[in-house]
Amino acid sequence: METSTVKTQKFILKLFPEIMVKGSSAKRQMVGQLYNNLLKMLGRFSENIHVRKFSDKIEVVTPIAFVVEVRQLLLDTPGIEQVLEALQFDKMNTLDEIKVKVGEVMHHEIEGKTFVVRAKRSGTHDFRSTQLEQTVGGYMLATYPSNGVDLHNPEVTIRIELLNNQLNIITTKYIGLAGFPLGTQGDILSLMSGGFDSTVASYLTMKRGLKTHFIFFNLGGVAHEIGVKQVALYLWNKFGSSHRVKFISVPFDDVLTEIFASTHETYMGVTLKRLMLLAAEKVANEMEIDALLTGESVAQVSSQTLRNLALIDQVTNKLILRPLATMNKPEIIDIANTIGTRRFAESMPEYCGVISKNPITHGSYKRMEREAKHFDYTVLDKAVEEAQHIYVDEILDDVTNNTAIEVVNELNDDYVVIDIRAEDECIETSCESIKIPFHRLKSEFKKLPKDKEYLLYCEKGIMSQLHAQYLRDAEDAKNVRVYRP
Repeated sequence: METSTVKTQKFILKLFPEIMVKGSSAKRQMVGQLYNNLLKMLGRFSENIHVRKFSDKIEVVTPIAFVVEVRQLLLDTPGIEQVLEALQFDKMNTLDEIKVKVGEVMHHEIEGKTFVVRAKRSGTHDFRSTQLEQTVGGYMLATYPSNGVDLHNPEVTIRIELLNNQLNIITTKYIGLAGFPLGTQGDILSLMSGGFDSTVASYLTMKRGLKTHFIFFNLGGVAHEIGVKQVALYLWNKFGSSHRVKFISVPFDDVLTEIFASTHETYMGVTLKRLMLLAAEKVANEMEIDALLTGESVAQVSSQTLRNLALIDQVTNKLILRPLATMNKPEIIDIANTIGTRRFAESMPEYCGVISKNPITHGSYKRMEREAKHFDYTVLDKAVEEAQHIYVDEILDDVTNNTAIEVVNELNDDYVVIDIRAEDECIETSCESIKIPFHRLKSEFKKLPKDKEYLLYCEKGIMSQLHAQYLRDAEDAKNVRVYRP
C-alpha cells in the first residue's frame, strides 16, 4: 500500500488501561464486547469497514470516504483510551526497507525540529525494537534536515509498530473516551430532567460501561418532554448506540396535585424527589434493573443536603448512584460543554414544579414519616401504570407522530423558514429563509413580524418540534410550524 495510492485509513485503538489489568477471562470478555460494539456501529456506515481484534488492541480499516465519521465514532466509544491514525505498509521484510519507507512518509515532520523514533515490534525478526529505532532514527538524521535527535524532550516523536512484516506508521494520536465498553457493567435507570446535571450524570455512567436507560417525570407538558427526548437521543446517538435502551415517560401532574393536597409546604420538595425514586424503583423492578441514577450534587439546592438526601433515599432499597455528588456547578457545565449537551440544557423549557416557600434543609425522619402517610399512593401507582415506554431509537418517529405541531413538507412564497441549527450555515429554500440558532430563538422570535407564517427547520426535526411547541405554549404563536423536506 503506497502512500500515493492509499484509499483506506487505518486506526489502531489502544484499550482503557483498567481493562488491561483485569484477569484474563474478564479482559477477554471486555475486549470481545468492544469488538462487537464496533462491528455493530461501524456496519451502519459501510460493509467495507474491517475490524480486527487483538489481545491488547483493536484495528479498524475504513475507506477514505468514511474517515471523518469513523474517527468521531471511535473517539466517542467507551473503552478506547487512544485512537491512533496509521499508514499501513505490507511486505516490509528488512530494516533497510523500513527505514526508507518511514523517511519517505515522515521526513517533512522533522524539518527544523528535534525528533526521536519509538518502535513497538511483535512477531519473529532478527533485530530488536531498539535496533529498529536506532536504524530508522540514524537514517532520518543522516538523510533529511532536522535539529537532531533528542531522546528525552523531542519536539516530534515518530511512532512505528511492526507486526511481523506489516509496518504501521502512526501519523496522529487522539485521546479517546476511556472507560469500559458499553454493556459490560449492567443496566441503570437514569432520572432525566434534561438539564445540566442529569445529562452529565448519564454520560458518566455510559462512559463507565453501563447501559443507561432514561426515565422522565412529566411535570411540564409536551414541550418539556420533547426536549428531554431530544437530549436522550443525542446522548444515545453519540455515546451508546451499540445497545438499545428505553425512554420511559411518567405523567406526574396528578402526583403533583396530590402532593399539594397532602404535604406540608416545607416538605414538598423532598416528597417529590422521594416519589420520583419510588416510581423509578417500580419501573426498574419491571425491567430487572438493579440501580438508579440521579444528577444530584451535595448542597446544590435545599433538597440536596446530606440529611435530605438520606430522607429521599429512605424510600427505596435500590442502589442509587450520584456521580456528581461532590462536583461544583462550573465543573458540571464544563463537562456538558465538552460532550455537547450544554446547548440542550440551556434551551430546555423551564418548569417550576414544587417550590416550597420555606423548604426544609435538615428534615426530620419522624416528621418525614408522618408526611409520607398522608399521601395517597394509588395516585403514584396509576402514574406508573400509565407510563409510556419506547426505545430511544424510536424517539424521532414518536415525536413526529405525537405532537400537535403541523409538519410542512413543501414550501410556497407565504412561508419564512427559520434555520435553528447551531451551525453557521443557513438552509437555502425557494422562499425566504433566516438564521436563528435555537438557543437564541426565545428572545429573537419576539422581534419578528407577527403577520407571517414561520417554519422551523433542523436536521432531524426533533429540535424544531420542541421549539415550535415551546413558542406555541409560551408565546401563543399559532403561526409556527415545522419544516421537514
